[in-house]
Amino acid sequence: MDSLCAALQVFLLFYHLAQASSTCPVNCSCADDNFGRSLLCMETSMGQIPRGIPQNFTKIRIENCHLTELPRGSFSEVSTLESLWLNFNELTLMNMRSLEGLASLTELRLQGNKLTSVPWTAFQDTPMLKILDLKHNRLDVLPEHALRHLSALTYLDLSFNQFSIISKDVFTNWPLYQTAGKAWDKEGVVSNVVLALHDNPWLCDCRLKGFVEFIRAVGPPVILMNSYLRCSRPVSKADKFFHEIQLKTCTKPLASAEETNITLPLGANATLTCLVKARPTPSIQWMYSLKIIRGFATTQTKINEDTVVSKLVIPSLRLADRGLYTCTANNFIGNSSASIVVNVTSFNSSFPLPPPVPMISADDNTFIDIRIAKQTVYGITLEWHAAMENPAETWFTIHFGQYDSGKKEMIYIGPGINSYSVNNLLPVTKYEVCVTLKNHAPKDNQCLVFVTGNEISEREQRQRLIHIIVIVCAMVLAVPAGMYACTTQPKFNCASRCADLWKKHSQSEESSKGMERQGTFDSLQAASDENLCRDSEEKPKKGKQTEVRRPGGSAAYMY
Repeated sequence: MDSLCAALQVFLLFYHLAQASSTCPVNCSCADDNFGRSLLCMETSMGQIPRGIPQNFTKIRIENCHLTELPRGSFSEVSTLESLWLNFNELTLMNMRSLEGLASLTELRLQGNKLTSVPWTAFQDTPMLKILDLKHNRLDVLPEHALRHLSALTYLDLSFNQFSIISKDVFTNWPLYQTAGKAWDKEGVVSNVVLALHDNPWLCDCRLKGFVEFIRAVGPPVILMNSYLRCSRPVSKADKFFHEIQLKTCTKPLASAEETNITLPLGANATLTCLVKARPTPSIQWMYSLKIIRGFATTQTKINEDTVVSKLVIPSLRLADRGLYTCTANNFIGNSSASIVVNVTSFNSSFPLPPPVPMISADDNTFIDIRIAKQTVYGITLEWHAAMENPAETWFTIHFGQYDSGKKEMIYIGPGINSYSVNNLLPVTKYEVCVTLKNHAPKDNQCLVFVTGNEISEREQRQRLIHIIVIVCAMVLAVPAGMYACTTQPKFNCASRCADLWKKHSQSEESSKGMERQGTFDSLQAASDENLCRDSEEKPKKGKQTEVRRPGGSAAYMY
């Protein structure tokens, strides 16, 4: 009897193991053939990798199933997996350990997804990988050592992506390329390596010179699936094949000015000309007194493949326009500058000219309204209004930087301009921005302080979403567009003031519910009640205390 019971238990154990190994995920099919066990999931809305995939699969094919990401260890329990097909999904994110545990994987196909980047170090977990198919994605960068963990590949498809520039070092540093070349020289017979790079928007300038030469010289054991690679840009080389073009070596910019000293009468139009020779085409900026100029018209004309002419037009010269103007050209190799001195003569020579950089009296109390008019993915757009007789003829200076930084960036804004965009803000950072008359130090009534929020999630790590937080009496509020930072009132009762303002803010939100308001700062939450107000006698940091004024007249104080 005991032996019968033991035999029955062994039978039940093997039965349950067999049942578990034969389990197939919902909406998928499983099959067995001479090459092993396979899983097939087609055109289902699973949205993520199925859980509990049995361990004995050698091939998994999940296509058109709306997968959006490959998390860490997506198939780590399927250690026998040799072939993985994830074509035509919506993959945008691939974890750097997504291939963990797949030491037997020889084939990976990711065709027709939305990958903008690939964590190439992930392939250190797949030393046996022979086939890698990444065509029809959105890849635009191939790092120099991207292929260092792919020494067993015999097929690499990077066609139909967004590559514009690739260094030849990507392939000359590829261990497989180096090994295969040596073996071919010695033995004459090695396995061929198929490489697909066609149908990418190649930018055929000096930066692609090494890659073009590599493509021309490539030969067995490396075989190009399509050796007729075609240029997309620049216009002069568009639609030409690599074997039809000759590319030059990149060079550092060399900037020069036709005239380095210009004298013109008051009210005349001035045109400053800067000639730049460089490969590739550089970016060019004009600066006045070492500050970037915003507001004046600039034009840029390409004379030939290596030469660009940039012109700065200063309309109706004023005395304040006199001084040193600098044209600065940059490309990835270096930079160069050329300077031009502008002199302005008066109509009446009996009256001496004021100093070249006029300083406005420190007693001047010009009132400036400043607000954050728009929030973008990477930053903000400021708008301001100066309460003065003729703002259209007035230069402004923007002082911008981190709140605790003693040195702020200064940008000169030309007459008639009343907006400016600030990009590349850091998350979780407190900033201060001030708008003053040209060459003035900021006053309390001309500054705005704001704080950026956290990055949203791991899936959004490539796009920092900045959320602006304005602190009102130590209280975090969602501030609608149309609220302006303006002058302070010297005394107020913080407790009663904050309570009243919070009540008005809540009523304002209810009254405006359902109405679309462009520029509202979203996703902001109120702080806890115990932090709503500070001690009324506590002095604001750095002595700055500004109020936020709605068009209707109600105001809230900001620190």
